[in-house]
Amino acid sequence: MVQFENIDEIDRAIIELLTENGRMSFADLGRKVNLSRTAVRERVNSLVERGIIEKFTISINPYRIGREMAVFFEIDVEPRRLQEVAERLAQNDDVLSVNQMSGPSTLHVHGALRDRGHLEKFLAETIYALEGITSVRSYVLIRGFKTKSGGLRIG
Repeated sequence: MVQFENIDEIDRAIIELLTENGRMSFADLGRKVNLSRTAVRERVNSLVERGIIEKFTISINPYRIGREMAVFFEIDVEPRRLQEVAERLAQNDDVLSVNQMSGPSTLHVHGALRDRGHLEKFLAETIYALEGITSVRSYVLIRGFKTKSGGLRIG
């Protein structure tokens, strides 16, 4: 059974502020939630220790670094090879996410690629080169309506 962590309104406010700006100082956080810098540091450390905050990171805009194609792949895999294929894809720098969904042994993979030529090379040299793949469907993103960075919001 999953144990849900208790967090109060101050923890929620700190998480929300850090979601918007992960570089916000403890002093600035303290001013926003009416606590001392030390008290905020202790709360953030507690959130990290309890696994509520998993990591602090940056978010890179793929379009700004020449990755203009967001491509989503549905990859059907022989069930006995699913784990191996997922792990190999997860190691690839062009891959943003690899997920197994319910239903057949299908992986949903999100890639950030430069252009059509990069897509062709990725399919030929990365996906089709893996043993156990039975079919691949690819979908190029035309327009996104919502992209959520920073993980889950709690409210």
